[in-house]
Amino acid sequence: MTRSHLFPTEGLVHLADIKPRSNIQALWERRRRRHAHWFSECAAEFFGVFFFVFGGVGSAASYHLNPTNTEGLSSVFQVGMGYAMGVLFAFVVTAQTSGGHFNPGVSIAFVLMKRMSALKALRYIVAQVLGAYVACLLIYAQYRDVIKETEQALAAAGTLDSVLFTPSGPAGVFAIYVAPGTNLGQVFLNEFVCDFMIGLVIWAVDDPTNFTVSPLAVPWLIAFVYALMVWSYSRVGVSTNSARDVGARLMALTVWGLDAGGGPYAAITALTNIPATILAAVFYEAVFADYSRTVTPANADFLAARLAHEQHGQGLPTADRIASASTEKVVEGTLEQV
Repeated sequence: MTRSHLFPTEGLVHLADIKPRSNIQALWERRRRRHAHWFSECAAEFFGVFFFVFGGVGSAASYHLNPTNTEGLSSVFQVGMGYAMGVLFAFVVTAQTSGGHFNPGVSIAFVLMKRMSALKALRYIVAQVLGAYVACLLIYAQYRDVIKETEQALAAAGTLDSVLFTPSGPAGVFAIYVAPGTNLGQVFLNEFVCDFMIGLVIWAVDDPTNFTVSPLAVPWLIAFVYALMVWSYSRVGVSTNSARDVGARLMALTVWGLDAGGGPYAAITALTNIPATILAAVFYEAVFADYSRTVTPANADFLAARLAHEQHGQGLPTADRIASASTEKVVEGTLEQV
């Protein structure tokens, strides 16, 4: 006998029930959902990473680009807050459309855990990298005069060539570099540990049985785990996100040419995030996850609302009782919080 779970979807109010739409708008939304929903999801991932990079790298530009040596323009704390606010706004604006991955490591982990298709993950990753690339290009355009002034000051001091592609150089605002002579093994360890910790927090807040976390707290917790890694470990060199790194690296190559490649360190910043995030997901599922726990009331309400959204969008009747197999699909298909 198939056991049913109670997910009440009757009585939930849809936006279409209270906000009138024109026939053209209603027709466009139906067509978009049925034929181009993948594009909406990719656009959400694009803008999600765009917000993350625009906030974080923009703050880093204020921190590093200071040709007049004016004190108080920025700080590591501000850079961390810039990334945190970028993550927060990314969730607020786009997570309800794509699930809010904003990170290739998360998307690949979802594929390995059968929570999304490989094609969908590939689309997400391309959109994520493009979001970072465009954000960095816009930041460069907005800071162009300051960047040129900084380069002129460094050239006048005879240090431009030695500083340009370093953490404190103009290119280092966008792409991530390490100082010459840095122990790359230590940098890899730093990156892996930081990415693993971020991944562990992501899977913890994605657990619908976690009574310490409500859906409303998820964006804040993920935002501040990113900020924590910037505050604590950016001095050693940390990327935390493959899309942020690859997109910014491509932007630096576009502006400064092949010399901006970054050498062996570029591979560490671009790739380490992926196995670290996957390992964090596997570790959480193997050690901390418990499928005998009950779903929290807040997450049950969240799941019911997502289920009602899916049914309404597909023109399906709502139901108060959903078969267990269907419920499991909803849990895995809609709780893509990160």
